Amino acid sequence: MSTLDWVLIGLGSLATLTLLWYYLFFFVKASNHKATQSMSTPACSVIIAAKNERKNLEAHLPLILNQNYPEFEVIVVNDGSYDGSSDLLKVYAQQYGNLKLVDLQLDERYRRGKKFALTMGIKAAQHEHLLFTDADCKPSSKHWIKHMMQAKGENPIVLGIAPLKHKMRLWSLMSQYETFHTALQYISYALRAKTYMGVGRNLSYTKSLFFENKGFASHQHVMSGDDDLFIQEVAKGHNVAVCLHPDSFMWSEAPANFGAYIRQKTRHLSTAKLYKLKFKNLLFNYSLAQLLWTMCAVIGILNPQLYTVLLPILTLKWLFQWIVMGKAALRFQMKSIAYFIPLYDLSYTLYLLFFGAIRPIIKPKKWN
Repeated sequence: MSTLDWVLIGLGSLATLTLLWYYLFFFVKASNHKATQSMSTPACSVIIAAKNERKNLEAHLPLILNQNYPEFEVIVVNDGSYDGSSDLLKVYAQQYGNLKLVDLQLDERYRRGKKFALTMGIKAAQHEHLLFTDADCKPSSKHWIKHMMQAKGENPIVLGIAPLKHKMRLWSLMSQYETFHTALQYISYALRAKTYMGVGRNLSYTKSLFFENKGFASHQHVMSGDDDLFIQEVAKGHNVAVCLHPDSFMWSEAPANFGAYIRQKTRHLSTAKLYKLKFKNLLFNYSLAQLLWTMCAVIGILNPQLYTVLLPILTLKWLFQWIVMGKAALRFQMKSIAYFIPLYDLSYTLYLLFFGAIRPIIKPKKWN
């Protein structure tokens, strides 16, 4: 074999070892995590910021208002909707005594964004413990609030899971896998005291923590960031709990079309440049190893001389990935992902390349 072949083997080995470290040091934590839930049921304020979400509110809000929990209120911040949401919410307010409405008027001069709506909802909250979700989310059960609150213990922050329901479309399947992959990362890193984000579709923190941090003030100028930049600021070592009970999941539909998928992901990725350096490095090194591994795999397949040395090394990565991530996918109630990890893994590499290329040129213009 030539010197170039040995270099390729070295790179493939390095990429494989790096990915195995992520799987066995980080990701296995989410796969094997055993929750210890308290019996405490503190009063809770559920906050939903909604803009033109009448259809989703009609489908999902009653499921939240009828949660089996001793004391809670649901605050819906109607952010200048013009689709009839206001009329629907007024009807619900007459039916449910635990629903509180916050109406924000549409102001074309200013793009206030979701963080302003959330801030208004937090200010209106009666209780110390806050729980956040979106209008398009459906709770797995009537015990969503209970499991999220009991997971807290003495921690002010709880990270929940918010999977996507997929349809048999390429972008839908990819979106579901990427959402699972992101959840696996932020849950696993949090369990290693390296919390870098949660998801606003299923997230809890305290009202005092929010105001002690001056809310979203440090990144108010950024359209996104309410569930990653904020969490990075307030997560301190081991003050974060995770909730992986299946009855605590919040489900939503995958993007309806490819354009919606692009808009959703560019909005989510727009805050990455503002991450703390340690989290940038943690995420970048993982993505780089994934790209490097795929490059070596493609070259190895095309070069028969490397079969006996390179491919067994690279296959080792897929074996451990399938075991660790497959177990996590089953735990996150995503059986279709668990069975086809290698295929999804290849598509994830294309995802990294595609969004890495377009992220600098596409800017999010609105939160919904």
